Amino acid sequence: MSFVVFTDGSANLPGKMSEGITILPCSYMLNGTEVVYEGDVEEFDAHSFYEGLKNGDKVKTSLLNTHLFLEHFRPVLENGQDIVYIAMAAGISGTYNAAINAADELMEEFPDRFIHIVDSKGCGFGSGILAIKAAKLSKEGKSCKEAAQILDDAVPHACQYFTVDDLNFLKNTGRVSGVTASIGTILNIKPILFGDSTGHIISCSKVRGRKNAISAIAAKYSEKRMETEDNIVCISHGDCYDDAVKLSEMVKEINPKAEITICQHEPFSGAHVGPGMLGLFFWGKER
Repeated sequence: MSFVVFTDGSANLPGKMSEGITILPCSYMLNGTEVVYEGDVEEFDAHSFYEGLKNGDKVKTSLLNTHLFLEHFRPVLENGQDIVYIAMAAGISGTYNAAINAADELMEEFPDRFIHIVDSKGCGFGSGILAIKAAKLSKEGKSCKEAAQILDDAVPHACQYFTVDDLNFLKNTGRVSGVTASIGTILNIKPILFGDSTGHIISCSKVRGRKNAISAIAAKYSEKRMETEDNIVCISHGDCYDDAVKLSEMVKEINPKAEITICQHEPFSGAHVGPGMLGLFFWGKER
């Protein structure tokens, strides 16, 4: 590996997809008790987590702090290697800025080394597919500076579209107003959401009913997808596996070559979108 790739648990990567990637742990408070999520989504008891949210469990997430980055990055630099870190969107988390602060401090301490922090402008697999790309570039022998440019150019093409089942979770994190959440719930309105060019989560359309929401996400794939070498497509869900399978079948009809991974949605951002979240992540035309 020509440089070391870091991301964190919010990238939603199962162990089988994290080869060549160091995943930093995330922590959150569950009913007042700290839980450390190590980052392998296959080891995460998503059913219990999302059932708990349905039943009123209180989850509070926090950003990864500068000290954590200093602790993990410094040994790599001491070993003479450079670093790429794929961060959750700066528009929704302070983690990116914490990583930047650590990088600035360490590059003063190690002037011959290079650290690049990528603002993924997304979360979940929106960060994860960029981390996978970074690991591939490192394995191919690209320098850290070469990879940094390639990854920054790739960010606008890391498409991510999702819907939620309960608008109240978005209301609780300030993504929609209380009035919008109430009316949407009564009328069974489902927003189609995506990370825009600034990394903020916004709605691109609204449909009535879950079935129409799944079809609308598949339609976004048909509209936005572009051919790539690996045809990677990732689907994450907040404990709604059957809906994820329906979406994967629609994707396969659109692109039989699609290499689809389905897994639960990680808890770090899952607490904000709630049970029933269904997301599609792929390489596409600019968002």
